[in-house]
Amino acid sequence: MRKTLAKIIGVMIVLVLLMQNANLYATSAKEELENSQDELEENNSQQEEIKKKQEEIEAQKSKAMKAVEELIQKVSSAEAEVEELEAKVEDLQAQIKSKEKDIEQKEIEYTKQQELLEQRMVAMYKKGETTYLDVFLNSNGIIDFLDKYYMAKQLVEYDKELIQTTKDQKTQIEAEKAELEANKQELDTSLAQQQQKTMELKTLKEEKEEYASQLSEEEKELQKELEELEEDNRRIANEIKEAEIKYQKELEELENSSSGEPAGEGYFIRPVTSGTITATAYYSSGKFHGAIDYGVPRGTVVMAAADGVVMTTANLTTSYGTYVVIRHANGLQTIYGHGTYGSIVVKPGQTVKQGQKIMLSGNTGNSTGPHLHFEVRVAPYTYKSSATAYGQDCRVNPLNYM
Repeated sequence: MRKTLAKIIGVMIVLVLLMQNANLYATSAKEELENSQDELEENNSQQEEIKKKQEEIEAQKSKAMKAVEELIQKVSSAEAEVEELEAKVEDLQAQIKSKEKDIEQKEIEYTKQQELLEQRMVAMYKKGETTYLDVFLNSNGIIDFLDKYYMAKQLVEYDKELIQTTKDQKTQIEAEKAELEANKQELDTSLAQQQQKTMELKTLKEEKEEYASQLSEEEKELQKELEELEEDNRRIANEIKEAEIKYQKELEELENSSSGEPAGEGYFIRPVTSGTITATAYYSSGKFHGAIDYGVPRGTVVMAAADGVVMTTANLTTSYGTYVVIRHANGLQTIYGHGTYGSIVVKPGQTVKQGQKIMLSGNTGNSTGPHLHFEVRVAPYTYKSSATAYGQDCRVNPLNYM
């Protein structure tokens, strides 16, 4: 009886404990849900606050500053177009020079073939028509006849080939001359476009300087930062174009090794293992940032966020400071900025693995304190200082891929 009673009491105790755990779990789940809702409301509130700050900043900007910002973007675009036209002109001039040299060589060869053909025709005319009967009658036997027969046949074939080769050479020279003429016309058009765009650029710069003279000292400092960033981004873009050609093999191998992995959530790891996020899409001021800033001490190890090929690196005193640019599969590109000067341990063209050390964080370039600037871009990797939100240039939200 006592044993039975003890069992009953034991079962009741277990049931009470289970009910308490269930209540605790329900309470915990409820609290977690409430916390998530609070966090969501807080995030929404922060976004609204940032939006208001942005509107306030835009309203506070002078008319001259707004004009300067717009003109900086136009000047940068015009400079990029001028550079492209200059490169095109140089390429066409090189093609024309090479084509002229090639045509000259082909014409020398054609002249030689033409002279040889004329000599053969004169010789055939002087000798007159020779029949196989003549060959047979002038032979010293069947073996001599066969020798002369095959020799005559070979001469006939040689003459046919000589005539055809000469005709082909003439056709090829005419085609290359037509191509050369087309290149020259394209060169003239490109030179005219270059001249026009250079004049437009000069006008834009003069207009920008006129507005810039009306700026406050604080606005002039902002103008300087914007121009440095535009110039550095244009230079980085040119380096990447060259790297795409130079490291084509490495990029193809990267694409093949990725096996078409989707570049979605979870594609990138955190580039630093410590530190908190101090800035995301927008600065606290409301200005568009287009990247993530990790607040980490100077000398923190910075890692590749995913497998990729290093496209370019540099140690600047402006904008990104010491930085590394890595191209990943599926057309993504990451930029790691403000590293410690001289701390980069990877080279352009090098294939790196996810989590591999690439440099140390620092406070170089346009930076107000030690941190890592982490940026993600998609093709065609164009940057606009006038962008005020994701989607207005090539920058995308890194958090969507982590």
